[in-house]
Amino acid sequence: MVALALSNVEVVYDKVFLAIKGVSLEVGEGDMVALLGANGAGKSTTLKTISGLLGPERGVVTRGTVSFDGRDILPLGAPDRVGMGLVHVLEGRRIFEHLTPDENLTAAFASGGSAARLAELKERVYTYFPRLKERMRSKAGYLSGGEQQMLAIGRALITEPRLIMLDEPSLGLSPILVQEIFAIIREINEKEGVSVLLVEQNATAALEIVRHAYLIENGHVVMSGAADVLRQNPDVQEFYLGGAGKVNYHEVKHYRRRKRWLA
Repeated sequence: MVALALSNVEVVYDKVFLAIKGVSLEVGEGDMVALLGANGAGKSTTLKTISGLLGPERGVVTRGTVSFDGRDILPLGAPDRVGMGLVHVLEGRRIFEHLTPDENLTAAFASGGSAARLAELKERVYTYFPRLKERMRSKAGYLSGGEQQMLAIGRALITEPRLIMLDEPSLGLSPILVQEIFAIIREINEKEGVSVLLVEQNATAALEIVRHAYLIENGHVVMSGAADVLRQNPDVQEFYLGGAGKVNYHEVKHYRRRKRWLA
């Protein structure tokens, strides 16, 4: 069953700049999907289109549809989309640095909810991220980059999401931490049944945990398919998985591989 669907979506900033051009993608119920691409390709704009955060950046959807559970969500504001179970973990973590991790989790809890439910949700977060429990009384601004990313994901879990959108969760983290956090994301997906839409430049790490992926360039989706199929694609290997070093330059006079989708 399809949870999230974008069909032929276009977004314009400042009535001038066309940021994404006819983007279509789907995320199934309980699925893990990656949106891959370089800086400026349109990945973050796509997530903000889904979460309803285009307005503050003067972005407008000028064409296409975005639906969640078969319902058109474009007329809804960001809080209403969160209420439906869509949560967006922004690039750069965006935690409340002057609060403790425990206070950050409390701030994400819906007003009017019971203290017992909040305690239950916090314990679930601390089970996935025991390091946060150890640092729960420290100021969040003093946490390491990896701990702050864990807190950002934990804060999203407090909202009891049905779909989590993660924007560059590996940014600025060591390979070991990336591996640890991605393993926890997969565990959350499997245990909680939460759908995941993962935006990443680190295609190697992303393709290890997702089932399906889309590749976006210059605002266009240029390729999509099962993660293992994309891993085997020679163009993806060369331009996104560091495969250029495999070329034997002694056997060719002129080597200039073009991305086939740009031909």
